[in-house]
Amino acid sequence: MILKVCTSLLLLVLVNSVWTRTVRQVYDDLDPGHWSRYTSECPQECFCPPSFPNALYCDNKGLKEIPPIPARIWYLYLQNNQIETISEKPFANATHLRWINLNKNKITNGGIESGVLSKLKRLLYLFLEDNELEEVPAPLPVGLEQLRLARNKISKIPEGVFSHLENLTMLDLHQNSLLDSALQSDTFQGLNNLMQLNIAKNSLKKMPLSIPANTLQLFLDNNSIEVIPENYFSAIPKVTFLRLNYNKLSDDGIPPNGFNVSSILDLQLSHNQLTKIPPINAHLEHLHLDHNKIKSVNGTQICPVSIALEEDYGYYGNIPRLRYLRLDGNEIQPPIPLDIMICFRLLQAVVI
Repeated sequence: MILKVCTSLLLLVLVNSVWTRTVRQVYDDLDPGHWSRYTSECPQECFCPPSFPNALYCDNKGLKEIPPIPARIWYLYLQNNQIETISEKPFANATHLRWINLNKNKITNGGIESGVLSKLKRLLYLFLEDNELEEVPAPLPVGLEQLRLARNKISKIPEGVFSHLENLTMLDLHQNSLLDSALQSDTFQGLNNLMQLNIAKNSLKKMPLSIPANTLQLFLDNNSIEVIPENYFSAIPKVTFLRLNYNKLSDDGIPPNGFNVSSILDLQLSHNQLTKIPPINAHLEHLHLDHNKIKSVNGTQICPVSIALEEDYGYYGNIPRLRYLRLDGNEIQPPIPLDIMICFRLLQAVVI
């Protein structure tokens, strides 16, 4: 018993010692000279946390312009202010910036000094959501990995603006004013590593042209899209998540095998004008068809494989992988047809 108590006390002392040393090290590493330098460099309107010397917090300060940014800063937070311009002067020494958050300001394209963004050579993340931009700003830093431009007034994408952004993995343009004419065949040229493209809540009537081939997530909700072109998804063979909720898709606007694509795992077609379930692939795992005009469901017809073959091969065959099916908001009356359960044996939830 005494041995157990002594062992516990020793462990507690060691843990406390390590914790104390770890916490103190953050402050010990900053000698008085460093403390003085950090204090003097920090803009008066902002907060420079001693434990996070590479970050500068200037958010929610009512700022109308960007203060001078110290050279040591990697992460810059300027959201929720009244900033109208981005000029070169505040960034004269900020050569190490990786992250800039300028969401919820009043920045216009005319307020961005020519070339100021492209000179931020190490910038990886640029957030300009909820501003007053009317077109995608250009030129942009070539090393950029994420560009967030949601909730602006963007109606124009300058030619070649993305052509050198080979590292960009995420482009968010949702809730802007984009028309079909703004998306040309070469608009997204150069985005060879793009994984997520969000063009939801715009004014598109057609599927956008020339989506980058490596795109995994394509979000097109809340547009006015009526037709899926034949073999559209063969050009984006890796697309996994596809959202087309709140459009104007009807049965006639979908090719016979338009969504029978093996890469698609999550397909969302809620709030459209479909009267029947379109053919799907056996690899599909989540299907959202709520709030359409579907009156009945026939499991034998929509099953992506023959039910007879499925019964022969059981769980060792290529059985459909559908796990979630949403059909509420249609004209379907319960109960769920038995052949649905026979076909989709992995179903975990059906909303009807």
